[in-house]
Amino acid sequence: MLLWLAELLAHYFSPFGVVQYLTFRAILGVLTALGLSLLLGPVMIRRLLSLQIGQSVRSDGPQSHLSKSGTPTMGGALILMAIFLSTLLWSDLTNRYVWLVLVVTFVFGAVGWVDDYRKVVYKNSRGLPARWKYFWQSVAGLGAAFFLYYTASTPAETALIIPFFKEVALELGPLYILFTYLVIVGSSNAVNLTDGLDGLAIMPTVLVGGALGVIAYLVGNTEFASYLHIPYIPGTGELVVFCAALGGAGLG
Repeated sequence: MLLWLAELLAHYFSPFGVVQYLTFRAILGVLTALGLSLLLGPVMIRRLLSLQIGQSVRSDGPQSHLSKSGTPTMGGALILMAIFLSTLLWSDLTNRYVWLVLVVTFVFGAVGWVDDYRKVVYKNSRGLPARWKYFWQSVAGLGAAFFLYYTASTPAETALIIPFFKEVALELGPLYILFTYLVIVGSSNAVNLTDGLDGLAIMPTVLVGGALGVIAYLVGNTEFASYLHIPYIPGTGELVVFCAALGGAGLG
């Protein structure tokens, strides 16, 4: 959004041209998401406490967790809001990868919100039934997989690159859809298992998001891709803004 505005203003005031640089926008993405989290976090926590919205602890869990019943929940909504606003402000909104990750993130975030809502309103620690979680995860995962497969413009986009073996690339063909689906849904459930009352998932998410952002930047840059002998995939570099926003929101 602001990229388009900066490009327009650069015709009249050249310093605005710096916004076109991906690394600069990634830094702004981190700072924006971090600032939003730090600014709105305390307000949201106080609001949740005033509404008596807190975690419902499962009775079959560790006894030490029972004392944490009532801990403010739905904090993921704040993280998602910071990610979305920061990404929409600083990324190139004509990039298909940006919209794909935003849509998938929205669907998975909505599933998490409904899960928390059921726990809070109905005082049901189990939240949304597993079959419905898996159904909507599958809808998002398959949708993303089909979209990536049928919009791929180069063979490298649907190939499996083996780490440390730069000349090895397995052409998956239609199996790419299944592989992508398993990665998306499997990763989501892995994070869900890692998470808990103590927020165990946020730092791994920030670290993994940062690593994926670096990979996306390298793959989307012709010079780095050529130097490192890795496939060049146009447009993937823009995902570094999303990953930066994820890191900033998580740290906040």
